[in-house]
Amino acid sequence: MRPDKPISDFKLKVYRYHRVVHGVRIALAFVLTLMLVRLLNIPEGSWPLITVVVVMGPVSRWGNVFPRALQRIIGTIIGLISGLIALYLELFSLPVMLAWCAIVMFTCGFLTLGKHPYMALLIGITLAVVSGAAPGDIGRALWRGGDVIIGSVLALIYTSIWPARAHIQWRIGLSDILLETAKIYHAGFSPYLVERPYLKNPLQHLMASVVKMRSMLVPASKESRIPKSVFEGIQTLNRNMVCTLELQLNAWWSSRETHLMLLSAPTLRATQQQIESSLRTLSRSLLEGDTDKTVLTSEALAASSRELRELLSEQQINNHQQVAAYGYAWLSIEMAGQLERINDLVRLAMRK
Repeated sequence: MRPDKPISDFKLKVYRYHRVVHGVRIALAFVLTLMLVRLLNIPEGSWPLITVVVVMGPVSRWGNVFPRALQRIIGTIIGLISGLIALYLELFSLPVMLAWCAIVMFTCGFLTLGKHPYMALLIGITLAVVSGAAPGDIGRALWRGGDVIIGSVLALIYTSIWPARAHIQWRIGLSDILLETAKIYHAGFSPYLVERPYLKNPLQHLMASVVKMRSMLVPASKESRIPKSVFEGIQTLNRNMVCTLELQLNAWWSSRETHLMLLSAPTLRATQQQIESSLRTLSRSLLEGDTDKTVLTSEALAASSRELRELLSEQQINNHQQVAAYGYAWLSIEMAGQLERINDLVRLAMRK
């Protein structure tokens, strides 16, 4: 896939309603699998249906479904072999069969807390499914295990048809967050307000959106083959920007005297406008796939930060109001620096 491919308006609408699309996909997958089971008269036909729902249900992105189905297939094969051994041992000795099942389940429980918990869990589930057949009924046990594998393969096929990409969903989500940050930034620091606006709920919603983005990092990294550390860095900076914004709002509205002092500082106002413009530019570039504009915004942010830093170094703090004003100014420099770094990382995450 091309990480920098522009997102069309149609695809943008589809991804914004991904839950509806996911529900339709699972419904069609279930109906088609049920038809296949009926037409081919597959024994133990409920297991392919269960597997399709289990594999496709919890996750909708290709970067999640493929490793999940692969782990399910591997876990099913191991569990199937273990179950067949259990059924064979039961023909000779029930205690030996129980001891074998105990060993397998101990291994399953031990591996569940490791790197591949889903695969380990499927070993135990398949063992339970296969060993639940009648003693010596190898044919039914094989059909049950084979049905689970068939269901996993079908889930992969259904998901591969116009798959939902976590990287695209991540781009859309980050674009929305940056645009929402710009709106809150504009509303909180507007020079036309005489009282502090109530932005507690929008800030909480913004932080919640940032936290939700974490679930997309691993599948987005797998799909794009961009190192996970790049996405982690963007996630950390994104969260820090929201915290910095909240601190800026507190400093901007700390007192009337401080507020009037900050309003009369043209350098601060220019930095505010540059930060807001950079947030909107980066938001658009994530959808358009054009990161060239972000280079210019990074240079403009760096210039604003240098000018503001030089201005602060020439001043002296004489009273409490100036302390709050200088705090806001330094937070503006920090916000600009965070935007510069997130610009650089976004370019890495969208490289060809």
